[in-house]
Amino acid sequence: MVRFGIVGAGAIAKAYAEALEQAEGVCLTAVADTVSDAASSLADCHGAATFASHRELALSGLCDAVIVSTPPATHEAVVLDLIEAGLPVLCEKPFAINGVSARRMASAAGEKGILISMASKFRYVDDVQIAREKVAAGEIGDLKLIENVFTGVVDMTDRWNAQPEISGGGVLVDNGTHCVDIVRFFTGGIVAASAMVGPSLQDISVEDHVFMSLRTANGALAQIETSWSIHKDSSDYLALYGDEGVIEVGWKSSRIRRPLTGQWETFGTGYGKVQAFSNQVLDFAAGVRGEPTKSLATGRDILASVDVISAGYTSIAEGGRWVDVDGVATIDRVMPKSVVS
Repeated sequence: MVRFGIVGAGAIAKAYAEALEQAEGVCLTAVADTVSDAASSLADCHGAATFASHRELALSGLCDAVIVSTPPATHEAVVLDLIEAGLPVLCEKPFAINGVSARRMASAAGEKGILISMASKFRYVDDVQIAREKVAAGEIGDLKLIENVFTGVVDMTDRWNAQPEISGGGVLVDNGTHCVDIVRFFTGGIVAASAMVGPSLQDISVEDHVFMSLRTANGALAQIETSWSIHKDSSDYLALYGDEGVIEVGWKSSRIRRPLTGQWETFGTGYGKVQAFSNQVLDFAAGVRGEPTKSLATGRDILASVDVISAGYTSIAEGGRWVDVDGVATIDRVMPKSVVS
């Protein structure tokens, strides 16, 4: 049994707690939050111990691994303390607010031989994994284009996600991190990014709608759209276009058409949040036990994710020009002030 602690008892922590309860071979044993009511509310529902700080949790001896689900600007301090305590860490996305911070965490984990990963739930959606297998098997020919859309109307006025000093940016770093990881999951790497924002539709100090184009290492292009202010009523969120077919990954089911003029074939059961979280914690638990993992984000994946987002913000600040991902690793700042229109 791998015993998990959770640091940060917000909304995402509840999904992790439910996933840990449903999955076999793992359990929730401790919750830490600086807001005592939040920690106790979550812990009491799952029979876990409560702590006022991540340091107390780390020293308790109750955990074999820790999930960090605090706001991004706090990740480095929390993660470094947990690594120092010898605890494997699954850190929520975005992993860090810049590449310098991300590299400090990755380096610390590497020096101590501690497992560290970034939460990447869409890697663990069954339909996404099936689609990846189909692409790898050549069922749609050579992958040429990826389209990924995450849009919805969410009032961000009073949420920390819209405070750049805490979040590192707006919808690009928040939802865009998922998009970048999905593209990398299918292509293996991203070499350049070009991004643009439109006029903000909410009275917030970060971007709320972003388009980003990506050039991948295998030659495919990707187009990402993510928004907190516009809802697109679409049954799918991911489309994969090959030269011999297309795959659409949807919220309720997915489908493939091969060749391009053929009939659609349905597969999968759509998006299941708790199922994805359960698959993720089980994969991380396998890594904690020293067993092979299936889809766990590696250190390379983590740093690339942060760097692509940083390249996106650099592109926005410079009028949408293409920015090489390799050139942003040393940027030590959050979102440029010039991003929001």
